Amino acid sequence: MAVSLQQRKIKVIISGGGTGGHIFPAIAIANELKRVNAENEILFVGAEGRMEMEKVPAAGYKIQGLKIAGIQRKLDLKNLSLPVKVIRSVMTSRSIIKNFRPDAAVGVGGYASGPLLYAASVMKIPSLIQEQNSFAGITNKILSRRVKKVCVAYEGMEKYFAADKIVMTGNPVRQDVIQTEGKKEEALQYFNLSNNKKTVLVIGGSLGARSINEAIRNGLQKFSDQDIQLIWQTGKNGSKELQEAGSSFKNCRCVEFISRMDLAYSCADVVISRAGASSVSELELTAKPCVLVPSPNVAEDHQTKNAMALVNKNAAILVRDAETGRKLVAEAIALISDNEKQKVLSQNISKLAMRNSAEKIVAEIYKMIS
Repeated sequence: MAVSLQQRKIKVIISGGGTGGHIFPAIAIANELKRVNAENEILFVGAEGRMEMEKVPAAGYKIQGLKIAGIQRKLDLKNLSLPVKVIRSVMTSRSIIKNFRPDAAVGVGGYASGPLLYAASVMKIPSLIQEQNSFAGITNKILSRRVKKVCVAYEGMEKYFAADKIVMTGNPVRQDVIQTEGKKEEALQYFNLSNNKKTVLVIGGSLGARSINEAIRNGLQKFSDQDIQLIWQTGKNGSKELQEAGSSFKNCRCVEFISRMDLAYSCADVVISRAGASSVSELELTAKPCVLVPSPNVAEDHQTKNAMALVNKNAAILVRDAETGRKLVAEAIALISDNEKQKVLSQNISKLAMRNSAEKIVAEIYKMIS
């Protein structure tokens, strides 16, 4: 692709959100578009009341909201209004597209992605899906028939999408998060931890993971007995009670949210984490030995499939959510006590890392509109 084409000013709509796993890759794509050409114009489209309506403006980008929600898995009267919300969201999307006049549209998953990409495809706007997970949801399967490209992070996605549309790019991640080299001493000072002790980092998402948090709280004494340090991100739910529990142990740094994840990764010997696509990508890029606890509360159990893609290559340890109370702390302590196992997992997970994902996706955007 000619450099002159990449210098051309373009306008792009990025749609989707709902969780950090969708939002942060979307922002990474936007940042790369701005790096390629500072005059590029980007408009986000999200779902009203969802996390993106706060996080995207905080990152410096404009966003418009759709009145859209997902289907409730349990029998719920709210599902009766879903068709009306979808139709209205498609109409609103058409209006947004007419006003903004984008050169391309990108969907990253989440409630807003479906209506916006559908409207864009009907209006002949070159469109692209960024599928983060190893298991494609029904919305992206349907939309894939209408878009030009599907950017993926896992092998074997031909069972969901047309092979000639698939581009292996990996998942874009926050670059500041994975820049960990040479930061260990700064990190230990930041968290007020010792250089002579092993450290476990626990991350369960911005809201928190109840099963992980309960297992850690019940296992604090076991970590203390082994003189293991903890950096524990509890998430919003129940953070006050959990922080009170953590504060009673001198080797535990318990917070609701970690703003300097680069420092947390840089001093962690072992990581306990959910298996969302963004988290897995960060662990691959930072080459961290990890114990993954897939969330059972996600569509089609896709986090388990994400985790198994690593486990099958001896690149991570899996503890199922239902087994956290019995197994999680024991597995973490066993791993942090086994330097050779850590080395093997680190080497293998690093081999799975796909770098420069945002650059590859932006290159595909330019190809679509060339």
